[in-house]
Amino acid sequence: MVIKLDAVYWSIDKLPGISKKDQDLLTSNGIYTTQDLLAKVKTPQDKYTLANKLQISLKYINKWSALADLARIPTVGCEHCGALLHSGIASVAQLKQTPLSQLHSHLKRLYVGNTRNKDLSPSVGQVKQWIEQAKLLK
Repeated sequence: MVIKLDAVYWSIDKLPGISKKDQDLLTSNGIYTTQDLLAKVKTPQDKYTLANKLQISLKYINKWSALADLARIPTVGCEHCGALLHSGIASVAQLKQTPLSQLHSHLKRLYVGNTRNKDLSPSVGQVKQWIEQAKLLK
């Protein structure tokens, strides 16, 4: 029996790093949730088209879509998707392939570098759960 995990979707204002102005721009174009965003940017051409429509840089669309993709993982959500992205993980597919020890090490360096407190870094068990859930995601 194959077990699959349902994705979690969030209000667009929950994604880290999206300004109020950009949230308003997205919602005025029918993008209210991370699911809406991901539905509009399935291909690189879709991302380019949306960036042109919104008259913003493609790098923002790429960043937001990566965050939305990672936030689909229940234990990652909007709380940890930014840390994963800053650790070099840009998609659920990439997370599935990343060795646990390598990712945990990157995250630990990131947290220590930003907070000077290694205790705030996710545990090995937590990172392992992210990878396992990524593998189960529908």
